Amino acid sequence: MADRALIDDLSVGTVDVLPDGVLAARLDTAAREGRRLRIKLGVDPTAPDLHLGHTVALNKLRQFQDAGHVAVLIIGDYTARIGDPSGLSKTRPRLDPAVIDANARTYQEQAFLILKDDPELLEVRFNGEWLGPLRMEQLFEIAATTTVARILERDDFEKRFNAHQPISMLEMLYPLAQGYDSVAVRSDIELGGTEQKFNLFMGRDLQQYFGQEPQGIMTVDILPGTDGVERMSKSLGNYVGVSEDPRDMYGKLMSIPDTVILTYYRLLTPHHASEIAEFERGLAAGELNPRDLKARLAREIIGRLRGEAAAAEAEEHFDRVFRRHQAAADVQTLTLEPGDVADGAVFLPAVMERWFGVTRSEARRRIQQGAVTLDGTPVTELSLPVADLAGKHVKAGKSATFQGVVAR
Repeated sequence: MADRALIDDLSVGTVDVLPDGVLAARLDTAAREGRRLRIKLGVDPTAPDLHLGHTVALNKLRQFQDAGHVAVLIIGDYTARIGDPSGLSKTRPRLDPAVIDANARTYQEQAFLILKDDPELLEVRFNGEWLGPLRMEQLFEIAATTTVARILERDDFEKRFNAHQPISMLEMLYPLAQGYDSVAVRSDIELGGTEQKFNLFMGRDLQQYFGQEPQGIMTVDILPGTDGVERMSKSLGNYVGVSEDPRDMYGKLMSIPDTVILTYYRLLTPHHASEIAEFERGLAAGELNPRDLKARLAREIIGRLRGEAAAAEAEEHFDRVFRRHQAAADVQTLTLEPGDVADGAVFLPAVMERWFGVTRSEARRRIQQGAVTLDGTPVTELSLPVADLAGKHVKAGKSATFQGVVAR
């Protein structure tokens, strides 16, 4: 029988494990046959940078590696050309193949911060390997395995169809393309977000059609952003970037509401189910300080992604500035001049030109990309009240080599 504690650990942070009992059954079969399970995760490289919300499924994939199974990471260089319609209310714009290739390179680099780069426990595959050579006859065969009515059962397609919004034929092929990935790599279990549930079941259908044992599916929960309410998203500014300055990462993680501490532990750390249950009990009993638990979380996440030295330096910086109220070790004082203020507000691109030595257009771009922060929180407006700047620690992107305290 499969280890109950292992099943509990692998189930932490999941929403669905289907069909019922599939995880235990697959683990039992693997142990009996002396083989490793093949755990599939497909990702489309539609953006160059990851935030912690993107890493939830990667963390689950790493848990399977730690248990001795093979992580099969599929980079969707071909499916990205279609564009995953999951959860969207309109057709996704098609990406340039050169952009997809560039994104795929940076995605792999960041994914390897989480996954074990061990050839016995990791396969990285590009689905252009099998989707690219498909002949029209083979595409017809794959398309014939389902019906338009079945495809329209997808919640997002159904809503768009009922609202008379366009659904392209290309989009309708996406679930089949993703499902065929499971056939190509002979997946035992596929991971995905809750919005991917339809696509994951399509993989089961296609595997059965092609004579394979249908994969089990596991959907992982959605990570709330640093506001504790909305899904983590760059567009909302409530994200923690995988590649951003560790000091900013630490500050953002310390800012999360107490109500989502345990959710972050479940989705972003490898703690055992029993440990997280003990955290929950300790918080409820008042035996654990939420601030201490957040500090531990920040150290663990940054240590895993960027190294223990970076985590220690980030914690020291945070404690120096926000607990002991001392200047950061590398701080410079930035001052506002009389002409910088108009109607009580400061136009940031103008002062950033002087402070950081960047053009105003570059300053605008950094602000729009969320790369300018005040006390670790991304700036969303080009102009800010003077009161919002005074005494704050300013950072302007990766290329900035210092932070500053704005003085009046």
